[in-house]
Amino acid sequence: MDEDDLPKFEPLNVKCSDSDCESDRHCFLFNKQKMSEDDRGACRTCGKKLVNWERIRRRDPADALNTFDALQYELIRHVFFHAGFDERAMRLSQKYGIDGVKGRIRSRLRSKVGKTPDGWDGRQTPKQGDVIHYAQHATATCCRKCIAYWHNIPADRPLTEAELDYLGSLIGAYIDLRAPEIWPD
Repeated sequence: MDEDDLPKFEPLNVKCSDSDCESDRHCFLFNKQKMSEDDRGACRTCGKKLVNWERIRRRDPADALNTFDALQYELIRHVFFHAGFDERAMRLSQKYGIDGVKGRIRSRLRSKVGKTPDGWDGRQTPKQGDVIHYAQHATATCCRKCIAYWHNIPADRPLTEAELDYLGSLIGAYIDLRAPEIWPD
């Protein structure tokens, strides 16, 4: 399906549980009330199994493009890979430059998702205001629930340095991918 044929979703209006299966954009978030363990990894709406979870969960930074392709089967991830950036995110990006933005990734991960989750998990990453926020939603590094589901990193403990490195590499690769839109010169 052509990108122009997809419904227009704005980052603030899309939720983790949304899907548009007719456009091949799904939701893989496990719902223990509606799904059996055999359904884990399938779209919660249509039941399709499209992601090679074993490959994704190897957490290989050299395989980031494959990971990005798999992430975009999920509607919310797809939206954040393609949505335009809001004015504040662009202003901050221009202020810091690519190196400055990338220099903030590690501290953002450590402070917002690096600890054992609390009652705020799933709400700690805004959907706009910073290119890093867009990157986190696109790469499923926005909360411990998404990190656990997509990257198979347990949520019941703080992230290790190696896990922070991996998640940071995904965010950095996303920023590199979208850099021509952010810094056109």
